This record gives sequence, structure tokens and C-alpha cells, in this order.
Amino acid sequence: GFIGVDVFFVISGYLITSLILKELFINNNFLISEFYTRRIRRIIPVLFFVILSSIPIAYFFFLPSSLIDFLNSSISTLFFSSNIYFHHTGLIYGGPDSSLKPLLHTWSLAVEEQFYIIFPIILILSRKIFKKYILHIFILFFFTSFISTQIISIKYPLYNFYFINVRIWELLAGSIL
Repeated sequence: GFIGVDVFFVISGYLITSLILKELFINNNFLISEFYTRRIRRIIPVLFFVILSSIPIAYFFFLPSSLIDFLNSSISTLFFSSNIYFHHTGLIYGGPDSSLKPLLHTWSLAVEEQFYIIFPIILILSRKIFKKYILHIFILFFFTSFISTQIISIKYPLYNFYFINVRIWELLAGSIL
């Protein structure tokens, strides 16, 4: 399961970058608002379904303190910040407490959505300012993130697991491809 998320990030980076570049360079009609709208239509309905179907189960089976944690994780999931929430709760993915966190898997969705929010903006700015050097910029960010991941993992492995700045190299690997 751990490596599956890494592979998914690479594939996601590839697909999103190819979609945006096709609209930017070939069709010349990329609209960031349409991009965000498509992402929302694709992800939000399923996310709402998962959260709403989990609420009755959590209500009947969780103790009050776990129910409060579940509600907090639900709110952070809706705002695509569950990776930040789970990091600040000190939760170790796969640890003994993780079985009581039904939305724990949404940390990766949060990382991906954070990428979707910032990446098109960076890509558009890079196209306007550094049109010939977009690939070079991707490679620079890739290595910066990869090296920081290695450094951070020594002292802060939990941070290294949850945050986009140390995961973006995987998404950029797909973008570079």
C-alpha cells in the first residue's frame, strides 16, 4: 500500500501535466477555472458520499473522543487539509491508532488536491515567463523536493510522510515524463 500511493502520485502528475500542457500549447484554451471545476465535479461527490456514509457508523461505534476526532478529520478532509490534520495529531500511518481513523487515507487526496491547486498556477506563470525552460524548472523543483525529502526523513519522518513539499517530487516525476 505504501508504494502504491507513490506510484499513484507519479501517474497523477503525468496525467494532470499532460492535460494542462495539451490545453495550453495545442488547444491554446486552458482556463484555470474550468480545470478547478472539473476537479471539483470529479472528486467532491465521491468524497461527500464517503464522509456521509461514515458518519452513522462512527456515531454508533466510536467513543465520544474518537467521534470528535472523526468529525475534525471530516472537516479537514473537506478542505483538503487532512494531511496537515493527521500530522498534527501525531498519527503514524499504519500504527495502532490508525484503525480508528476511517478517513486517514484522505491524506493522499489532500496532497494531490494541494498539487492541483498550486501546479496550474506555477505552470501558467512558467509558460509566460520561462516558456523554453519549463522542463528545466520541473527538474529543479524535482531535485529540490527529492533532496529535502531525504534530509527531512532523518529527523522528521512523520512530516516526511504527510506533506506536499516532500511529496511533490513524485508528482513532478510524472510531470517530467
